[in-house]
Amino acid sequence: MILIKQKYIKSPLNYVGGKYKLLPQILPLFPKNIDTFIDLFGGGFNVGINVPAKEVIYNDLNLPVVQILEYIHRNGTDKSLGEIDKIIKQYDLSKINRDGYLRLRNYFNESESKQSVILYVLICYAFNNQIRFNSKGEFNMPFGKDRSSFNPTLREKFIEFSKAISNKDCKFTNADFREFIGVAFGENDFLYCDPPYFNSTATYNENGGWTNTDEEDLRDMLAVSNVKWALSNNLKTNPTLKNWAENHDYKIHYLNTTYGNCNYQKKDKAKDIEVLITNY
Repeated sequence: MILIKQKYIKSPLNYVGGKYKLLPQILPLFPKNIDTFIDLFGGGFNVGINVPAKEVIYNDLNLPVVQILEYIHRNGTDKSLGEIDKIIKQYDLSKINRDGYLRLRNYFNESESKQSVILYVLICYAFNNQIRFNSKGEFNMPFGKDRSSFNPTLREKFIEFSKAISNKDCKFTNADFREFIGVAFGENDFLYCDPPYFNSTATYNENGGWTNTDEEDLRDMLAVSNVKWALSNNLKTNPTLKNWAENHDYKIHYLNTTYGNCNYQKKDKAKDIEVLITNY
């Protein structure tokens, strides 16, 4: 018997904390029949795009990221690629053309419309393809010289993701997770939470971070939820989480994180304790 390895769609956004490499461990732990999948901290959408649900609600507090994903979903593959290629040609973008990148970045930051496709192109040519905004809301990632571009691999990834998201019934929201408190989900709906990890910092949340109040409010929300849910987290950075889960009789699934690239930056990666906590 030949085992066929499951193929997963990968987001075209390089989102710190993304769960793509953990999908083979996470997705089998989800319920088999899901009507509505609520991706409460959607990020790059690596999880939600791969869940076979009838409907997916993507939510994230980072509005520009929400708008990029909504743009891809709305416009389809051919139109999106055409607009991306037009911008690249207009600004002569490449791995070495820093001036072109800076001109496009300035145009985006000074523009009132803040077109999502322009932001996506900037991310493709930014250092490590990262997403970061300053306190004024300006995109301020430096140029990714000799490394970042909309290369053939990223193009193929974009095409694959675009086709997948276009075939999904998706809704996009930009709300604080607390706005979902008290929402009466259906019996076969499923809530997935991948919040910013406590005591950790990433480029997308460095201006605000994830506070102790946020952590407690999310736990309180999950404790009274009427729906099945799963919570991704790390016991090393969040030492009180284990006791909370055990006190509520939730299941703690320990995940293997021996892959090379860590989900977020820490000095000691060897002691990661990545878990998926479920209430079922």
